[in-house]
Amino acid sequence: MTGEELTGALRGLSHRYWGTHPFHRRMHAGELTAAQLRLWAANRWYYQCMLPQKDAAIISNCPVPEIRREWLARIVYHDGPADGADDGGQERWLRLCEAVGLNRDEVLDERYVVPGVRFAVDAYVTFARTRPWLEAIASSLTEMFAGHLMRQRVVDLLAAYPWIRREDLAYFTNRIDAVSGEGKSTLDIVVRHATTRDQQDACVAALSFKCDVLWSMLDAIERAASDE
Repeated sequence: MTGEELTGALRGLSHRYWGTHPFHRRMHAGELTAAQLRLWAANRWYYQCMLPQKDAAIISNCPVPEIRREWLARIVYHDGPADGADDGGQERWLRLCEAVGLNRDEVLDERYVVPGVRFAVDAYVTFARTRPWLEAIASSLTEMFAGHLMRQRVVDLLAAYPWIRREDLAYFTNRIDAVSGEGKSTLDIVVRHATTRDQQDACVAALSFKCDVLWSMLDAIERAASDE
């Protein structure tokens, strides 16, 4: 495939992204109870806290110094620049959890994480550890689809759940522009380094796998939420 064709094949998976999942649709429509919203936030935490390990796995497998340096910024973003820093992705997610009625201890001890979410997230980290680095990077390209969803989520959550304040959604408001830039940079890496058809097909399959991971997470959350 040409670079343009590969880009089209990757972007063509946008309909598989979890933005169209029924649980997300209900969230945006204001149809979740407070308990269901807490369940979502607590389970999504497990995904958030495992992202730095996924990114570290990519770095450990990547032989290209330029890419390793670029990818390191993702770990620093999610973990924060130092212990106790209030500007990391994980810290911002914990503040959102508190805003929906959870306390930090019950989020950090993962008591509400359902088996399906744990299995899907762990499978994603294992993928990054065991597959070629280029495929693992390609799996991150769901970020191409994330900016619009985050922007709409801020609007819809503020409108539908009046106990949530704009400052509680700092994870999303601070991530919108960053994720768009990361998506462009990641796509450039994949297009430049996937030079054979086998590599290109593997990158498309990796992104498809990541979409399955995200969708499976919400399937598991939705089943658990039906009991709330």
